[in-house]
Amino acid sequence: MMKLMMEMLSYPFLARAFVGGILISLCASLLGVSLVLKRYSMIGDGLSHVSFGALSIAIAMGWSPLSVSVPVVVLAAFFLLRITENGKIKSDAAIAMISAGALAVGIIATSLTTGMTTDISSYMFGSILAMSPTDVYFSAALSVVVLGLFVFCYHKLFAVAFDESFARATGVGVERYNVLIAILTAVTIVLGMRMMGAMLISSLIIFPAITSMRVFKSFRGVVVSSGIVSVVCFAFGMAASYRFSAPAGASVVVANLLCFLLFTAWQAVGRMRG
Repeated sequence: MMKLMMEMLSYPFLARAFVGGILISLCASLLGVSLVLKRYSMIGDGLSHVSFGALSIAIAMGWSPLSVSVPVVVLAAFFLLRITENGKIKSDAAIAMISAGALAVGIIATSLTTGMTTDISSYMFGSILAMSPTDVYFSAALSVVVLGLFVFCYHKLFAVAFDESFARATGVGVERYNVLIAILTAVTIVLGMRMMGAMLISSLIIFPAITSMRVFKSFRGVVVSSGIVSVVCFAFGMAASYRFSAPAGASVVVANLLCFLLFTAWQAVGRMRG
């Protein structure tokens, strides 16, 4: 395994993808714990489709994809939070509505202008060659912010994730933390789409959290386990992708799925012994 990793890292584009992917996976897994507990686990899927629509329009118009998609996805995250907080539309319905609409806009923009070009295809399905040095720098900055959030605001995030009413009663700015989590999730999705694609990026948010919840019951245990599971699964997925010439994004998702099944079996064995 180590020999395979050293061989992979000898290629600059693979080294960029490996470093950037680990940082994005770590951010997605940590944010995913709060999102899953708040029953917003599918927000990643919805925002990834919004990002695809924004990227399609940006590429068709000749604009910078990153400078267009980040603010659009952040605004979509704000909108999702607002309409679900009002209670008139359930979160799953709101996410499905925005997801389908944005995907349709992206497909129309693509078909009427450039067609399914290499750029669009890489954002839709992911491409290991797409990670640039700039993406890695953005990923590093994002990981610092996310880790700082969980280190310095751990107790407030715990309160917001489990009981928003209690958090408000104790003076926690629930709306502020919800908005912050939404913004960080939006940026994570936009950066992660370069490698995982719009179709698979939400798996980095969902899988590590639900996998860790199979075994660990405390918030701290789930957070720590999610980070470790995400990084390990990404490393194994990348190694499998390189070894068997398989798509990188799909390989990472399969590694996460196998880890989920392993943790589920571990949970079943623990119950039998108990």
